[in-house]
Amino acid sequence: MLAASRSLRRLSSSSSVRSLRRVLQHPPTPQPAAPPPLWPLRTLTRAFLPHLAAARGFATASFSSSAPSRLGECGGARGAPEIPEEVEVEDEAGALVRHDTDAYAAVELALDSVVKVFTVSSSPNYFLPWQNKAQRESMGSGFVIPGRRIVTNAHVVADHTFVLVRKHGSPTKYKAEVLAVGHECDLALLTVESEEFWDGVNSLELGDIPFLQEAVAVVGYPQGGDNISVTKGVVSRVEPTQYAHGATQLMAIQIDAAINPGNSGGPAIMGDKVAGVAFQNLSGAENIGYIIPVPVIKRFISGVEESGKYSGFCTLGVSCQATENIQLRECFGMQPDMTGVLVSRINPLSDAYKILKKDDILLEFDGVPIANDGTVPFRNRERITFDHLVSMKKPGETAVLKVLRDGKEQELSVILRPLQPLVPVHQFDKLPSYYIFAGFVFIPLTQPYLHEFGEDWYNASPRRLCERALRELPKKAGEQLVILSQVLMDDINVGYERLAELQVKKVNGVEVENLKHLCSIVEGCTEENLRFDLDDERVIILKYQNARLATSRVLKRHRIPSAMSSDLVEEQANNGEVEASCTS
Repeated sequence: MLAASRSLRRLSSSSSVRSLRRVLQHPPTPQPAAPPPLWPLRTLTRAFLPHLAAARGFATASFSSSAPSRLGECGGARGAPEIPEEVEVEDEAGALVRHDTDAYAAVELALDSVVKVFTVSSSPNYFLPWQNKAQRESMGSGFVIPGRRIVTNAHVVADHTFVLVRKHGSPTKYKAEVLAVGHECDLALLTVESEEFWDGVNSLELGDIPFLQEAVAVVGYPQGGDNISVTKGVVSRVEPTQYAHGATQLMAIQIDAAINPGNSGGPAIMGDKVAGVAFQNLSGAENIGYIIPVPVIKRFISGVEESGKYSGFCTLGVSCQATENIQLRECFGMQPDMTGVLVSRINPLSDAYKILKKDDILLEFDGVPIANDGTVPFRNRERITFDHLVSMKKPGETAVLKVLRDGKEQELSVILRPLQPLVPVHQFDKLPSYYIFAGFVFIPLTQPYLHEFGEDWYNASPRRLCERALRELPKKAGEQLVILSQVLMDDINVGYERLAELQVKKVNGVEVENLKHLCSIVEGCTEENLRFDLDDERVIILKYQNARLATSRVLKRHRIPSAMSSDLVEEQANNGEVEASCTS
């Protein structure tokens, strides 16, 4: 990823940069009704609705349309059925009213395909990792694809405890099961066991990436009403964009159709096929929405079909610097006709770590020349960062890199796979790990923990932990930064209460690899004293047997059900079984 590209830090912390926000609908606070805008006559009229409803076998329903824009032919370049740009119908007074039909076509497709998703979720409390926060209800959209599956956004069902879906025109909600969730790409697959649900349901087909200024219609259930809604717009931009939910950079399509809370997971229809999935908008801007393009959707679905679960998106594991300065290029031996980017940092867990070297010039990726700014050609005179080529590869696939090293060109093969950061960016759909001993609460550092410090978490959270979370790379697989998050007061730990929010470096002289390692060292201690070495050369000394007795006392006082999270309990049980089998 180029150093100049937008980072999660800039996205979340800079007040001067508009941040992307997920468009997940929560039950809105009632607001006084605003007068409807005086748009040109492009809203479905009451006179025309009965004819449309009768043709589809549904009762008359109200639809909303906003953000009118000048539209071209919807998908005509891809052989979509020709639809007249406008139709004339009579209003209640008998006057002819002219309407665009792009929205009509979208409604025709969506009536039997788009569903409303109702989610009950409960997120963990990372300050008190043994308990969850209060459950909340939210709503989003989804649409049916072949194979009796429903596509929606990952943030619509994140941390779910119960999911229901409802078809348009039906009063019945059906229980849905989550088949797979990809938080990096903000996509999820649902299914419904009830046969009744699938009666009369049509599936939507995935199309192609739309060109600039092509018209799309976003269909879903945004806030402001309970019925289906269609908004129209055109494609403004296609490029890799920061995904707010997963904090990853993947291709996205910017459109000027209104995408509001509740639209999340709904399809953006172009012609008679899906051009993308609505998922976020740009806060503080008018009618700037984003949809997930078809290549990302197909990559997610194919990964689930092949492995039975979400497989992740590949990364090369390198940080690159642009080589736009001629002095920089000359220093590294680049000829005037050469273009590429400078390799500045390599993830030790990546395959590239064994093949590439710092100060290599990356010239080509799979035969595609990389420009000095890190972009590659895309369609008709468009350019995107070469990260997109990497992300579209399947885990385990090989990429051929052409590099310039010490003035000589070389072709190298690299195996691509998803890489996990040292400090996890998100922890959805799983319980946080923790370990309590003598009132000291130990946890692995995660960004969700830092987010508990508030919206301005970058400035409000401990500075040292925040910098490590955003910048440090893992040195080996399974490594975690274990921190002392808080001290639950007891006689045993008096005087140590100010040592919270520091990283644990060693336990009894042994460097800590991760939380499981720390837990095993403490539980297996045979010495009289137990020593913890922390940041800033701080030290904690405990009488081990007294500390074990104090642990039970602290747990009872604070009504904590267990001294360790379920994953550590299982680890301890497995270790006990192994030791028992060895001694027998």
